[in-house]
Amino acid sequence: MVEADDRDVARMALEQVCARGDMTLAPQCYAHDFVDHVGRISFRGLEGVQRSTALYRSLFDDLAFDVVDQVAEGDRVASRWVLTGANRGRPVRLWGITISRLRGGRIVEDWSAFDGLELLRALGLWRTLLIAPGLLRALLKRRAR
Repeated sequence: MVEADDRDVARMALEQVCARGDMTLAPQCYAHDFVDHVGRISFRGLEGVQRSTALYRSLFDDLAFDVVDQVAEGDRVASRWVLTGANRGRPVRLWGITISRLRGGRIVEDWSAFDGLELLRALGLWRTLLIAPGLLRALLKRRAR
């Protein structure tokens, strides 16, 4: 069943590549023309996977994604996940959804949504202000390309 395989690819992408930073699995999960949409930010290709993964891993120690539910239909897989980790010793737990479009067993496009206000609350305003310069630099680098 193709949809079961697509669910496995979407799960591996989140739990292994994004959370653990296992870039050896990235070419098995993502197409060369992959586009990742996270709010207003987009990352492209396998280089984009590496850059977005590095950003998440720099924000959260012990980063983990746990896919808790998936629904597949046609070329799309919706994955509901829980992100856990720590930022400067403070535990963080966020819930989100990623919708993946697959072609030939690889993810071509992702759309992710999570509660940004919960992230700000979990990190604390002071901590958010401390990490803001790093986030701003990442966004500016992205726009410069």
